[in-house]
Amino acid sequence: MSPVPAADGPHPPSHSPTHPQPQPHPRRRPTAPPPPAPQATADPGLFGPDSVTWQMHGDPMMWIAGVRALYLQALHPRAVRGVLEFSDFRRDAWGRLMRTADYVGTVTYGTTDAAERAGARVRRIHERLKVTDPATGERYGVDEPELLLWVHCTEIDSYLHVLRRSGYPLDDAQADRYVAEHRDRTRLVGLDPRRVPATTDQLARYFERVRPLLAAGPDARTVEDFLRRPPVPAALVPARALLWPPVSDLAHAALPPYAHELYGRPAPDPARVTRMLTATGRLPPGHIVDAMTRLGPGSRPTPYKLSVPGAILDPTGRAEHGDGGGSARWRRRRRRPG
Repeated sequence: MSPVPAADGPHPPSHSPTHPQPQPHPRRRPTAPPPPAPQATADPGLFGPDSVTWQMHGDPMMWIAGVRALYLQALHPRAVRGVLEFSDFRRDAWGRLMRTADYVGTVTYGTTDAAERAGARVRRIHERLKVTDPATGERYGVDEPELLLWVHCTEIDSYLHVLRRSGYPLDDAQADRYVAEHRDRTRLVGLDPRRVPATTDQLARYFERVRPLLAAGPDARTVEDFLRRPPVPAALVPARALLWPPVSDLAHAALPPYAHELYGRPAPDPARVTRMLTATGRLPPGHIVDAMTRLGPGSRPTPYKLSVPGAILDPTGRAEHGDGGGSARWRRRRRRPG
């Protein structure tokens, strides 16, 4: 179905220019060599450090957003049937989770060649898979454009909804830019970008159009149960009980009202969900390290670059300061009300 992403512990305190970071003892020598300088001709990939996508996808709330997308995707009967017939999510839940997250990371932060190869791999898998509609007996491919479009739109909507609601400093113009940035990316999975929403308004109209097709049938219930209690080895059941519910429950709570209605559960109090999202911790994902090694420290994703006009044009190194790189600090500053 889609990529996904879990959230994590507290950040160390940020530092600002008026509260400089403590300096090392003058006689203390660094124990590690400085990071390599970026190559002058380094490939920024499909998005690059100047994109909204580059900044947003560095936020670990993407994990909760990805799980929300899975809950949403399961409400499309034709799309979820393909998951249940062919997906390995029941046998290898965590492996599938990490593979889909790796795809998002590769397409966002990898080289152009790596992203193209990842997309070709997805197309090869999809093009040979045929599904049987249990209600009609019809056979259809999982790469039907309408199904690919549904998966894409649920992902983009979930990423935007969860990050903005959690306090990520993204204005309406930047949200539109994010949707547009992903329009061309859909060719990687076999979609015609001209059929894909290019603004948040177009995305909202798409959901209005497709909503009558949605239902929480037996397949959707199976996926919902799986996401709430994914199978793990017996030795890991206690860890799952401790670590997974905050992710899956918050992702489910962040669903739109019509999804709660279809699942037959009362929608939670919106203000409470927003408070829970803003309180969730952050920890940067691993793909960013490779991208920074390739492109230099100035390519570090940070909401500072989106919340300060012109900050994307700041010189290399600015994002290394506490005021530029401390996402927790910027969230506290720019947190949206209730």
